[in-house]
Order: sequence, then C-alpha cells, then structure tokens
Amino acid sequence: MAALTDLTLTETVKGLRTGEFSSMELTQAYLERIDQLEPKLHAFISLTPDKALAQAKAADKRLKSAGDKQLPPLLGLPIAVKDVLSVEGIRATSGSRILENFIPPFSATAVQRLLDAGVVILGKTNTDEFAMGSSTENSAFGTTHNPWNLERVPGGSSGGSAAAVAARLAPVALGTDTGGSVRQPASFCGVTGFKPTYGRISRYGLIAYGSSLDSVGALGRSAQDLAELFSIMAGFDKLDATSMDLPVPDMHLNADVDIKGLRVGVPEEYFIKGIQTEVEEAVRAAVSELENLGAQVRQVSLPHTEYAVPVYYIIAPAEASANLARFDGVRYGLRVESEDIIDMFKETRGSGFGSEVKRRIMLGTYALSAGYYDAYYGQAQKVRALIKRDFEQAFEQVDVIAAPVAPTTAFTIGEHSGDPLSMYLEDVFTLPANLAGIPGIAFPVGFDSDNLPIGMQLMGSHFQEETLFRAAHAYQSASDWHTKAPAVG
Repeated sequence: MAALTDLTLTETVKGLRTGEFSSMELTQAYLERIDQLEPKLHAFISLTPDKALAQAKAADKRLKSAGDKQLPPLLGLPIAVKDVLSVEGIRATSGSRILENFIPPFSATAVQRLLDAGVVILGKTNTDEFAMGSSTENSAFGTTHNPWNLERVPGGSSGGSAAAVAARLAPVALGTDTGGSVRQPASFCGVTGFKPTYGRISRYGLIAYGSSLDSVGALGRSAQDLAELFSIMAGFDKLDATSMDLPVPDMHLNADVDIKGLRVGVPEEYFIKGIQTEVEEAVRAAVSELENLGAQVRQVSLPHTEYAVPVYYIIAPAEASANLARFDGVRYGLRVESEDIIDMFKETRGSGFGSEVKRRIMLGTYALSAGYYDAYYGQAQKVRALIKRDFEQAFEQVDVIAAPVAPTTAFTIGEHSGDPLSMYLEDVFTLPANLAGIPGIAFPVGFDSDNLPIGMQLMGSHFQEETLFRAAHAYQSASDWHTKAPAVG
C-alpha cells in the first residue's frame, strides 16, 4: 500500500469512507512529513497541529457514528490554506510584518465552505507579501524552496501551497491568483493549479491585493481533485458584491471523459522569442496529445497580449494602493507608537511593509494621482477591454486555449532580485486571463534537462470551468506527468 501522504484527494476520501485509515492516522502522517521536510522547504508560515488533530478526532467520531447518514463530502481530509485567506482563530499575516500578529475573528467564505465539508486544516502556507510576487521571495517570513531543486523558487505568490502539495505535505492547498499566482507556482512545482472565472468563488475573507483581479483558487495533484474542491467552494455569496449568482455544475469526473470534438486554440503570441525551447516543445507535444484524444486544434490570435504586463502593473498597483491604505496602525495589525499621529502612520507603514509592497503602492498612487489618472489608469482600463475582447473573439472559434504557463522553468532563488522588471515579465503568459476575468487551469506536461517541471495552461470562456476540468482530466488520464513526485527528503 502507498504511503498515506502519496494518496490523491479522491483516494484519500475513499479510504476515509471505507475505514481503511482514520483521519487521525492521516493527519498525523502529514504532520510527521511536515516536521521532516519543513526545515528544508519553508512552505508554511503557521502550523496548527493541535487544531488539526482536534478536527481529525471530531471527523473520526462522525465517520464511525454516521451509519447510513449522509456525511460531508470531504470529512477528515487535511488541507493547507494560503496565508492571505482568513481562518477563524489562526493568524493571517499575508506574508507581511504589518499583520504578523493579526488573528481574524471569522473564516473566508471559501474556507468556511470547505470546513463545512469536513476538512482538517494543517496550517497556513507561505506567500509573497500581500500576494505581490512571482517567487515567494517577498515574504517577510523567508523564502520557500522548490521541492524539485532547493536552490530554485517555487513560483509565487502561492509558492508555499504549491511546494506543500508537490512535497506531499498536503493533498491539496488553497491559493489565490491575481496575475498567475496559482498557475505559475503549479507549473514550477509540477502540480495542478486552478483559477476560476472572476466572481465564481467568493473573495469574502481574502486579504485584498487587486480587487478586480483577485481570484481564490486551489492546487492539487490532479484536475479531478481540484474539480471536487471547486464544486464545494464555488457559488453565490451575499457577502461578496462581485459574486455571481449562477448554478455550479456537478464536477465529478469519470475516468472515461471524452473530449472528441473539443476545439483547442493555440495562440502564437504565447510562443515568443526567448521562451525556453524545452517549454515550447513540451507544450506543443501536450497539445498534440489532446489532438490524439479527439480534440480539434487550430491557431488563434490574441493580438493585445504584449500589452498585458504594462496594463496589469498599472491597474493592480492602483488597486493595491487603495486596498492597503487600511493598514495604518489604527484598527489592527502593527502599530509603531509615536507622539504625532502622522508620524505613527509613517513609521507603522514604513517598518511594516516590505520593499516590493512599497514599490507597488507608490506606483499605484502615482497612476491614480491628479494629472496622471487618464494617461495611465484610464488608458490601462481601455487596453484591458481590448485584451478581454481578444479572448471573446477567440472563444467564438474555440472552446479552450492552450498555452505555456511561464516562459521558463523555475529560476534560481535571487536570480531576479535586483531587477523587478525581469520578475514582472515572468507573468507575461498568466496576466491576460486575470485581466479578462476568465478561468484557467495549469498542469504538468514534462520536465526540462535539469529535471524541473514544465506546465501548460488551458484557458476557457467565462464560467466554462467544467470544460477546462474535462480537458485537463482527459490529458491526465492519458499521461502520468502529474503523478511524478520530487525526491526531496
């Protein structure tokens, strides 16, 4: 029998139901593996073993006494949660010193729905400060290391969640995706990562970065696992004004899912000069595999793709400058005492925020300032509309769009630390989906010569998550890249 920590979500839930193992045994196995590997990886900011074991004990009690009663679908399943999502009674730092001791009095809607479904929370995973980054190097609590190569980044900003899933520290983990922060670390760590349509999963309880771009997503071993999570987290929430009141499809995927006739678009704008040759070859080979499974492949054009990086880095910092204004030392979080209130604001924010957060706040404040608003923020919103229209026109011809997740595999820790622009360019293939508000799923399709994972993403039209899950599941049923595990430990 495989180690308990090697089981997928689907296998784990089945084992809990049949009594093959208990939630206590399972949770203890994960906690022991975390204890073994966490010093090398630093995937977590906060661990909650006592709470986890208490939840597991309660889950076992329900599992034993249920009889024929209908049980919560994920009862006893351990998960990890990115530390930008509130969980009642567990500190939520958002990777920042300014929130180092903040303990929220409530849980985010997405988290609460999973708690209602019976999950056990192992802890909160590391993240770039306020989710601003592509490498998890911007965390105030230290860098997370990629399980495939400890000298490489795991991606970001959900790098802690991606590393935890890849290293078998949790079967699934929650993340957030504002500009690729689920999909890019999924690609770098060789796991599957999913972002929904904007408005499909409630953002209530998410510590905001860019409110028109943020999406709550998840990382796991397979599309099948993430479909289960999606079906529980998605749906209308009256506490989120951007939540869409639409029915959520039944996302139980069968092994024999059929994608014959699925129209797959390949945008040449995503195969740019400078892309790592092995990345392009692996992605094109994966597209060919979809074609072998019955999909129809055709070229599409997304002509405004080249503007995604400058547009994003005007809009997202502008929204961040407004969202982060609430962290002022008055109501919660860090306060640096001073006799003068203005000095208190300055000292609190100056010592509480890291350099990247300060950089984006200043960029955003400048873009929104009098005399520059129309030239920068207003113009960026117009180009954003063109990017969205590109996708709408493409989806008149195809059902999904297949593309690389990142131009390269995981880069070395510190490689881009002195050049913010080179770091921003790492997001060139993921930003457009956030600007357009469409769903995307990333999954492994090979390895490069350094044994680093390569990911491909599929993007779909608004609220067509079911199509993405079906296509990714069909590919994973015909391949085994998603089953590979790093030799860390």
